[in-house]
Amino acid sequence: MGRILGIDYGKKRVGLAVTDPLQIFASPLNTVKAQEFDNFLNEYLMSEQIEAFVIGYPVQLNNKPSESVKYIDPFIKRLRKRFPEIPVHLVDERFTSQIAFRAMIDGGAKKKARQNKMIIDMISASIILQSFLDKRSGTRKTKN
Repeated sequence: MGRILGIDYGKKRVGLAVTDPLQIFASPLNTVKAQEFDNFLNEYLMSEQIEAFVIGYPVQLNNKPSESVKYIDPFIKRLRKRFPEIPVHLVDERFTSQIAFRAMIDGGAKKKARQNKMIIDMISASIILQSFLDKRSGTRKTKN
C-alpha cells in the first residue's frame, strides 16, 4: 500500500503532508517553494510510492470556489497530466491555516515559530490530508 500525499498549494509555497504506509494518519512532510515543487516531487517519488494526491481546494462560505482557484486549477491540471495513474482528490481547505495556527498555540509553539508560514503550510497540509482520511474511513472528531 502506498502513501497519500497531502498538498496545500500556494503561489509562493506548497505545504506537504504524507500518510503512514497504512494510510491511517497524516504527518507534516515539508514546505517547498512553488517553483521547486516539481523537482521535490520527482525526487520524493523515487523513494516513496504515492497512491493518491489530496489537494486543499479553496471554497468560500457559500460553497462556491474562491478567487484563488485561478491559481490552483492549473496546478491540478498539470499534476493530473504528469501523473495520470495517480488519483487526485480535492478537499475543502476553508480555515485550515487558522486551525493550523491554533494548533501551534495549543501545542505550546513559541511566537517566532507561529510566525513561520512554512510551518503553518505543512500543518495545513496535514489537516487537509487528515480530514480526507477521516472522511474516507467514516470517522469524525467530536469535541467534548
